Amino acid sequence: MNRISISLLGAALLAAVATPAAAAARDGEADLAKAIAGRTAGKPVDCILLRDIRSSRIIDGTAIVYEMNNGVFYVNRPKSGAESLNWTNVLVTDTHSSQLCSIDTVKLYDTGVRMTTGWVGLGDFVPYTKPRS
Repeated sequence: MNRISISLLGAALLAAVATPAAAAARDGEADLAKAIAGRTAGKPVDCILLRDIRSSRIIDGTAIVYEMNNGVFYVNRPKSGAESLNWTNVLVTDTHSSQLCSIDTVKLYDTGVRMTTGWVGLGDFVPYTKPRS
């Protein structure tokens, strides 16, 4: 009977861990929709200038939003590694030019455990602008 209790407890813990992970992926899409609400998508581009990036925001399991100095948001849905995106990570970019491009990779650094926890292979950058009034 003790083994059954331990097995049930283990299954319950596994379900508790798996359920938030699945919910986070769904919430990522909602968070992205909220971040770009009221904006219109433009034609995707391969690269953005590093000097024009004001800030970046990780959308859990979904995308990276780069806010530019001119107010345009560029949304990047990584080609690989998007499931590793977590708002607690810091993006570590190692580029060899003045641009961040769809062929670049970005390391994910967790400041809590002080180590690299993954990486993403960037995709196209889709601009989102506010309509002119």
